[in-house]
Amino acid sequence: MAQPLVKKDDDRDDEVDYSPFMGIEKGAVLQEARVFNDPQLDPRRCSQVITKLLYLLNQGETFTKVEATEVFFAVTKLFQSKDIGLRRMVYVMIKELSPSADEVVIIVTSSLMKDMTSKTDMYRANAIRVLCRITDGTLLTQIERYLKQAIVDKNPVVASAALVSGIHLLQTNPEIVKRWSNEVQEAVQSRAALVQFHALGLLHQESHIPFSESFGIRQNDRLAVNKLVSSLTKGSVRSPLAQCLLIRYTSQVIRESANTQAGDRPFYDFLEGCLRHKAEMVIFEAARAITELNGVTSRELTPAITVLQLFLSSSKPVLRFAAVRTLNKVAMTHPMAVTNCNIDMESLISDQNRSIATLAITTLLKTGNESSVDRLMKQITNFMSDIADEFKIVVVEAIRSLCLKFPLKYRSLMNFLSNILREEGGFEYKKAIVDSIVILIRDIPEAKESGLLHLCEFIEDCEFTYLSSQILHFLGIEGPKTSDPSKYIRYIYNRVHLENATVRAAAVSTLAKFGAMVDTLKPRIFVLLRRCLFDNDDEVRDRATLYLNTLGGDGAVVQTGEDVKEFLFGSLDIPLVNLENSLKNYEPSEESFDINYVPKEIKTQPLAEKKAPGKKPTGFGAPPAASPSTVDAYERLLSSIPEFANFGKLFKSSAPVELTEAETEYAVNVVKHIFDGHVVFQYNCTNTIPEQLLENVTVVVDASEAEEFAEVVSKPLRSLPYDSPGQTFVAFEKPEGIPAVGKFSNMLRFIVKEVDPSTGEAEDYGVEDEYQLEELEVVAADYMLKVGVSNFRNAWESMGADCERVDEYGLGPRESLAEAVNAVIDLLGMQPCEASVVPNNSRSHTCLLSGVYIGNAKVLVRLQFGLDGPKDVAMKLAVRSEDEAVSDAIHEIVASG
Repeated sequence: MAQPLVKKDDDRDDEVDYSPFMGIEKGAVLQEARVFNDPQLDPRRCSQVITKLLYLLNQGETFTKVEATEVFFAVTKLFQSKDIGLRRMVYVMIKELSPSADEVVIIVTSSLMKDMTSKTDMYRANAIRVLCRITDGTLLTQIERYLKQAIVDKNPVVASAALVSGIHLLQTNPEIVKRWSNEVQEAVQSRAALVQFHALGLLHQESHIPFSESFGIRQNDRLAVNKLVSSLTKGSVRSPLAQCLLIRYTSQVIRESANTQAGDRPFYDFLEGCLRHKAEMVIFEAARAITELNGVTSRELTPAITVLQLFLSSSKPVLRFAAVRTLNKVAMTHPMAVTNCNIDMESLISDQNRSIATLAITTLLKTGNESSVDRLMKQITNFMSDIADEFKIVVVEAIRSLCLKFPLKYRSLMNFLSNILREEGGFEYKKAIVDSIVILIRDIPEAKESGLLHLCEFIEDCEFTYLSSQILHFLGIEGPKTSDPSKYIRYIYNRVHLENATVRAAAVSTLAKFGAMVDTLKPRIFVLLRRCLFDNDDEVRDRATLYLNTLGGDGAVVQTGEDVKEFLFGSLDIPLVNLENSLKNYEPSEESFDINYVPKEIKTQPLAEKKAPGKKPTGFGAPPAASPSTVDAYERLLSSIPEFANFGKLFKSSAPVELTEAETEYAVNVVKHIFDGHVVFQYNCTNTIPEQLLENVTVVVDASEAEEFAEVVSKPLRSLPYDSPGQTFVAFEKPEGIPAVGKFSNMLRFIVKEVDPSTGEAEDYGVEDEYQLEELEVVAADYMLKVGVSNFRNAWESMGADCERVDEYGLGPRESLAEAVNAVIDLLGMQPCEASVVPNNSRSHTCLLSGVYIGNAKVLVRLQFGLDGPKDVAMKLAVRSEDEAVSDAIHEIVASG
């Protein structure tokens, strides 16, 4: 039965407005449809029944083949009625029934073709829409002549109907629609706004078109698109809607075109001219297009920012919202360009529309300087009480970014976060604040003491179990590292008395961590843990017992062993989800369960997302290195494999490099683990075919183009079920301490077994198969670890000039100075320091880099770039390191790159 649509009136909560369709049933409506067969038709009654049928269809009600056919035949009898309103309902009903009654729908084509040649424009337009929806290619050829005539019809309703139908037909019959090019070109010159809009949409595909994802007559012909844009930007487009569409197409052409020799963008003058259009939608579309140009300069942004600033003071909320949202995006990349609008945006903080006010606040936080922080915080304090939690979360995230940008202002910003943390709010809002304070504590050492105290005060009156447990866990890690850990014990132990079992258990674990890390506190911790032995909850008692025994039992002031600390602070190197799945899939047999075969890759996203196209490394640089926490996980993983145990300490792990394209049967990426004398390739494999089980999975690596590498170990993957990631490893030996490079070909080899979808069981016997992977390359940047320095000048001077090497290089023609700088940074794989971003339109630049070279040799690099002629880039490279051989090696990398 269809569900009622209930809407509450804000002013009258006790009164409810019900939907007119409340309580209707499919069976009753099908009975009512018999009125279509009455000799004397009642147009009003028939329209009401059709409305109910359409409501059921749009609510997801399914009609059987017999029901759909009976309703369809009954509806066709309504063609004898001359009532225009009923006829329009008949057209809509036929379109909706066509998928369910596709076998009989062709019967009505004669009536539709008659209407298509009618003198009544409404009949013609609707008949065209329905015919194009239900006809196949054969019938379409017969009516093509009428459709061409309709495209150039004087009536705009008929012309628009034909053009929109053409957009839909492009998906099924593109060859027929492409023959209408002349008529569509003529329609582009129409004076009717919608006709011009639809004609332009038919000529070119654009993903932002609201009516369809079409393939456009000219979308794959870049020259034709350029020609189309060139002809229309001269002023023949009068419709504001079509003008907006043309602006989007122009933006696409600009993105795909290179700048002229004079540095100008093609068609930029057209976009700038649209800023003076009389229609507000065109002005905004042009302004947004300019702000979204790749590598847009301050000079190009200025006119767009000016018109957006005018919109900020508009009386129309939609214009204010559009302007401030666009400026918010611009502030992420060009904050200085938006500063002129700050006064106007400050007035929007009190805007009645809370979305506008929130965007204004967050934009001001991005564009403000250090001196304006205190003034902004005063305005935000009054503002926060008037907005919903969803807007508060956005403001909190902006404040967190501001604090990371100006760490010296952490006191006032941290106090603000702690104040709003004590106010009323939902879980997501409070979680956003807690997460922000945690991040600030981790990134700003000076904020640790005050931040931890704010969190302790919050858990004294926290109603959310998850947040209390999270904060207690964080206290257990960071609290023992502070100057006075004892001051946190009271807050933690209070939770044992006043909270539920989950929080009490978390508090017990936190107390144990303090006892393990701070030996002087151990006697006090033991007293508190012994009290927990009498708790009502099993989990709390068990944890207290475990930690008392682990820490020593007698509570003496002795140093805690490293194995105990590893037990308390370490983490299982196997994701619990993977362990759970492996235990569920394990079937008792003669062979015992082996934890070493549990996949160790943490599955962070669903398979559908893993199939999405990803960015692959480009150029000659290495992929970015993995994060520190990921490297720790890799180190634990590799050390647990006996074959790799004697390779020594892991120097670096790269980010995963994709070896397969998207939407393929098997998804494979590789992580390069660099040791002093070895390189280990970790191939992360995912089987994307539900009906297959892969066994004995291995990667056969051809190192013929990597002469300095010799394969020493290949560790296969025993089993790879559907959508369960697994790893196989191949290790190579290389000259110790030398940055050997080379290219490796990869072939995935395995035994494939068919899986019964109904039972999930695999066949006993399989077939050997292989799958070609993309090539993998080890480059010089793989041997460089990105490590920043807080003060480059001091580090450079302290390094001394004894091991300094200086030389000059010509980098050849480049698109820009920034492109040359990024190429060298990628080549070396080092960390940029102290504002190494290249200003727009700069002809010279100095870039400072730091890193650690294999062998743990610190390296500092000073790069000086300059344009030699219109596009040629020259570079002076100065390297200082702790070993002159390393300085020479850096120059060799640049010279050979």
